Amino acid sequence: MKHRYSVIFLPLHILADFFCLNGSFVAAYFLKFGSVDVLSEPSYASLLLVFNIVWLVIASILKPYSFPRQLFKVDHLLKKQLTLIAFHIAVISLYWVLVRGYYFSREQLLYTYLLFFAVGAIYRIGGLLFLREFRSHGYNNRRYVVVGYGKLSKTITRYYDTHPEMGYRFSGFFDHPSSENQAVLKGRYEDLADYIRVNNIDCVYCCLPYIDNAYLRSLVDNTESLNYQVKLLVDFRGFLSRGASVEYHDFLPVLNLSPQILSDFRVNTLKRGFDIAFSLGVIVLGAPIYALVAGLTRFTSKGPILYAQERIGRDGKPFTIYKFRSMYVNAELGGPSLSQGLQDRRITPWGRFMRRTRIDELPQFFNVLLGDMSVVGPRPERQYFIDQIVELAPEYKNLLRVKPGITSIGQIKFGYAANVEEMVKRLRFDLLYPERRSFFLDVWIIAQTVRVMMQGRGQ
Repeated sequence: MKHRYSVIFLPLHILADFFCLNGSFVAAYFLKFGSVDVLSEPSYASLLLVFNIVWLVIASILKPYSFPRQLFKVDHLLKKQLTLIAFHIAVISLYWVLVRGYYFSREQLLYTYLLFFAVGAIYRIGGLLFLREFRSHGYNNRRYVVVGYGKLSKTITRYYDTHPEMGYRFSGFFDHPSSENQAVLKGRYEDLADYIRVNNIDCVYCCLPYIDNAYLRSLVDNTESLNYQVKLLVDFRGFLSRGASVEYHDFLPVLNLSPQILSDFRVNTLKRGFDIAFSLGVIVLGAPIYALVAGLTRFTSKGPILYAQERIGRDGKPFTIYKFRSMYVNAELGGPSLSQGLQDRRITPWGRFMRRTRIDELPQFFNVLLGDMSVVGPRPERQYFIDQIVELAPEYKNLLRVKPGITSIGQIKFGYAANVEEMVKRLRFDLLYPERRSFFLDVWIIAQTVRVMMQGRGQ
């Protein structure tokens, strides 16, 4: 395919890694032995040759320099680099054992890999930033058209409009003309082949809900002669957010709409075990903190130490949530109301500190032990506000499929909400959790929450 891989960027990437590898080896040799004349030492000259041969073999097998533009991101580049280095270390270690090269300096090898990763990461990040700026100014672009006009077809154009750094330039919609779409179409289906040829179109996005199979087949058949790519757009968003999975019956993909992922026994068992162990650890080790916060809450304002309120949990079941009281008594005499931030006059001075550090949430670890909540999960809300949220964002119901949590992605990225609109904005973050939940994600969210607490950035 034309432009599939840049004839300039690919060799530059290979050469950059080659110079980084050799430069790091020589620099590490200098740091250890105070000399850059590696070739004067036959054993290290041989090792440097093996370094380069192993790198070329691994690179030719793993093909780390071939990736679509959608994956041209910092995390993906660094993961590939780390994978290459890990394989390289493994092969060099095997070589070391086979030749009994115990005379090689371990420090020199350690310095080599550390320098190689650091320098490689710097040029990758720098190259990525340059390429994004380069493409955002209209260079190194790919032209694409969309076949089939409707709501789904607009999503791909909006995506590339908001990501100009990916270098995709929209060249028009093609469909059967009608009174609804005639004003926005570039042409009919019959005009597409000539348009691709004349305008050097690189990619054709086909919206399956709006295109028949016969015409789709003709588009695929013409890819070789007209030199373009065909990509299919299928709207699975409403299904995937409900825990759908893809099964393969031989080569036939089948979308499974049962909530198997969310009810997976192993995942839920491991998560429950972690919740119990973590909560017991916090309660036992943090007992002095619980006592101190309880005493300060009691003596800084009149009223009970704990605040209890009904919230909605998994599968819509209500439960009672507990927090250290951060507001004055009878703060909601006028009816349910969200906090207006730290300047809310209903919040006590001590309550402001608790909210900034989020220590008012500590009693919820007892809710975790009772099984009403998890350490990590979407924030539980009151039914009064859930009814309003669902009117604006019906997908909120998907969050009721998992246990609510003390902390969440929404709490880290957004914080407390002052109105229903802000609750919906926070919802966009929390919707990521049910389909991506894992032990490592939970640990990351907990670590980010601790950072927010230490910085006093809670709202």
